Amino acid sequence: MTRRALLLLSLMLAVGTAQAEPDVRFADFTWTEIAGAVSHGTDTIIIPVGGTEQSGPYLAVGKHDFRAEIQADRIAQALGHAMVAPVIAYVPEGGTSPRTSHMRFPGTISIPPDAFRGLVTGAAESFHVQGFRTVVFLADHGGYIRQLEAATDALNRAWRGTGARALYVAPYYDVVYGAFADRVRGMGLGADIGTHADLIDTALTMALKPDAVRSRELASAPLPGPRDGVYGGDPRAATARIGTIGADMQVNAAVAAIRAARGN
Repeated sequence: MTRRALLLLSLMLAVGTAQAEPDVRFADFTWTEIAGAVSHGTDTIIIPVGGTEQSGPYLAVGKHDFRAEIQADRIAQALGHAMVAPVIAYVPEGGTSPRTSHMRFPGTISIPPDAFRGLVTGAAESFHVQGFRTVVFLADHGGYIRQLEAATDALNRAWRGTGARALYVAPYYDVVYGAFADRVRGMGLGADIGTHADLIDTALTMALKPDAVRSRELASAPLPGPRDGVYGGDPRAATARIGTIGADMQVNAAVAAIRAARGN
């Protein structure tokens, strides 16, 4: 291994015992560095799944991609022995003929559910044959969860007896409109919780990718609604402080679930 590879590997193995925040992104390494890391115990790969969709006039269309990738980095660093795959930005978002769901708006990219399932299955198989033993799907968007669950089940049937596993981390997504939403309601903001581009969605983006939020458009009146691509609630009370609470809850929930699956 090269000197740089050994340094990066030592940093990865030191997660949890030092303050270093190592580079955990798969795409930043050479193939020999990846092979060396796997041979020295890096056995987990996290595949962040985002989605490119309209989110009203004040959230950038890549919000799910930004958040999934940033959160995957944090989770991998907390776990140790883990890398983060390139984010999957192409997901089912509605029909194109006729245009349905988010595809009714500019700024959305959609692929058929079968194509999506083939994409995530192929990615997982690629990591499996390289020696990764735990392939984790991290979903930042609820529209394709059934496809991820089906892909995970099929992969685990195919990998039975190999010592490898695929894992869809449900608590990462579930905590957002579960425990985090309860915290937001406890702040007296329950009426502001919707289902898309709402206070929760906006706050998480403010915390993780503040330049993806258009402050002027967010503050403008009248309050955006379904015709603007915003579904429920009043996002204008969102703050980065609120979003940080939810982002940390997501990371903690995911780390706990992955550690339980890995047996550590």
